[in-house]
Amino acid sequence: MTQEHWQSAPEEHDFPAAATYLSLLMPQLAATPLVNALRSAPTVHYQAKDLLRASRLPLLKKTNAHVASDLAKIRGGVLLSPVLLVRGNIRHDFALTVADGYHRICASYWVDENADIPCRVVDLASGAPPSEAGPES
Repeated sequence: MTQEHWQSAPEEHDFPAAATYLSLLMPQLAATPLVNALRSAPTVHYQAKDLLRASRLPLLKKTNAHVASDLAKIRGGVLLSPVLLVRGNIRHDFALTVADGYHRICASYWVDENADIPCRVVDLASGAPPSEAGPES
């Protein structure tokens, strides 16, 4: 697993950022439990290319200000914070939601699209980390 440019745990300021973003997609009352669950979710790893595909987000250019900043951090040896995700649901055509870390995913992709990115993932329905059994039935 390529982890040389990743921290082991998210930075504290990532959680309020995730809450702000999620509150645009759902009521704050629903976003808060998801963010609380992200705080205690285990860290798992997914490849940059798969995160972009599952989220249906485009790869941002290297010249995007935030991506360029993260690329500079990587070059300078600064470790990036893991990304915070809300699992999608293929049965309902819901994409993976990147609650915090989209620019970091793109920067990592530019370094190595197959790089494993540390993530915290929770399920929307339960507001809890996904079970080891896989996607909900």
